Amino acid sequence: MSKHGIIVLNKPSGMTSHSCVGKVRRLAGTKKVGHTGTLDPAVTGVLPICIGQATRVAEYILDYDKEYVATIVLGRSTATEDQTGETIEEAQLEEAPTLENVQEKIQNFIGEIEQIPPMFSAVKIDGVRLHKLARQGKEVERKARKVMIYDIELLQYTPELPYPTIKLRVRCSKGTYIRTLGVDLGRALGYPAHMSSLVRTKSGPFTLEDCVTFDELEGWNEEQWQNEMLPLEKAIAHLPDLIVSGDLKERVLFGQSLVIEQQVENDQLYRVLDQNGRFLAIYEGNHPKLIKPRKVFHME
Repeated sequence: MSKHGIIVLNKPSGMTSHSCVGKVRRLAGTKKVGHTGTLDPAVTGVLPICIGQATRVAEYILDYDKEYVATIVLGRSTATEDQTGETIEEAQLEEAPTLENVQEKIQNFIGEIEQIPPMFSAVKIDGVRLHKLARQGKEVERKARKVMIYDIELLQYTPELPYPTIKLRVRCSKGTYIRTLGVDLGRALGYPAHMSSLVRTKSGPFTLEDCVTFDELEGWNEEQWQNEMLPLEKAIAHLPDLIVSGDLKERVLFGQSLVIEQQVENDQLYRVLDQNGRFLAIYEGNHPKLIKPRKVFHME
C-alpha cells in the first residue's frame, strides 16, 4: 500500500535536513519524500517530513509560524553566529548585565523587526547561496528583511562570568534567524554574543509531542507506517472545510469547478471533505458561490 502522510521528526543534531529526508526515504521505502523548511545541522527539534501525496501540502507548512528555545552566550561572537563557528570577537565581562536590563532589552525585539541575514545562511544573492560565499572567505552586502517576533519569554538567565547565558522561548514568523536575534540582543546589551543551542519546539500545528525519533522509525513495520503517520490534511487544518457528497464529490475528484450553496470568500482556500470526513482536495473560493480546484488528492 502506498504511503501518504506526515512524519514529525525530532531532528537529531549533526544531520542536515536533506540527509534526514534521505534516511526517511530509505526507512519508508518510498521515493516521494520532502522536508518543510531547512534546519541547520546543529539544530534539533520539530522537522515535519512529508511522504507521498503529503509533499503537495509542504508549501503550506513552510508558511507557518515557528517556536524555538534558544540559549544565547554573552562575551563571544562567532563567524556563523552560533556555536559551530570560529570566534571573531571576545570581550571580558567585568560585570554581568542585570536581570532587569536583560528583560528590558528583550522587550525591544518583540513586534516587527529588521534582520540582516547571516553570511552563513541559505539566502541567495545573484543566484549564489550566502554560505557558499562565506566558505570562500567572501562577505557581501545583504539587505535587511522584516520579520515578526510575536513573543519572547525569558526562561533562564545565568549571570555567571565570564560568559553569562540567556535562555529564551521565541515565537516568530517564517524567515526569522534566531542566531541573528541572539547576536542583536547581545549587541543591545553592549557585548558580542552567539547562540550556543537551538531547539525548534513548534512549526504551525506540529509540536515536539508529535515527534518521533529515528530509533522509533527504525522499528516501524508496514502497519505502523500506515497508522502512525499524521494525515496530510493536518497541515492545512487552519483552512475552513467544505463538505460535498454525491455528484459534487465525483466532480471534485475530477478537478472540476463547482457552484455550491454555501457562501464562500474570494481567494480563500478551503479543505474539501466528503460526508465521511475523507479529505479530497484544496479548492479556492471565487466569490460568491463558485469554487475552483487548487489541488486534488487521490490516495489509494
